[in-house]
Amino acid sequence: MARILVIEDDVQFCGMLEQMLSQAGHRVETAANGVLGMERFRRDAPDLVITDILMPEKDGIDTILGMKRERSDTRIIAISGGRRAIPSQFNLDSAALIGVQQVLAKPFTRQQLLQAIQDTLES
Repeated sequence: MARILVIEDDVQFCGMLEQMLSQAGHRVETAANGVLGMERFRRDAPDLVITDILMPEKDGIDTILGMKRERSDTRIIAISGGRRAIPSQFNLDSAALIGVQQVLAKPFTRQQLLQAIQDTLES
């Protein structure tokens, strides 16, 4: 299966994603923000990155741009639940404009995530 990097600042949600993806047979690395995510991206060269958009240290948009600059063929799924001041769809639309393959608004189902991963890896 795939090597997946999950960049998510919500510890519980990140743990749930890691468990779900591991159970599906993927090898998963995690990072709590975009700075750590870029370090793991460079070190591990994952097949796929799943990144939240709103995070401390370095947000998802900056992280996506950095990854695309370093490896333009990077496959990325952007996820966002938004915050009161910034709706998730705005964040996801922004991510789509900079070249991610899939966007998912939180909350999403296990099946939606696994399908997005499959579609992204096959593209």
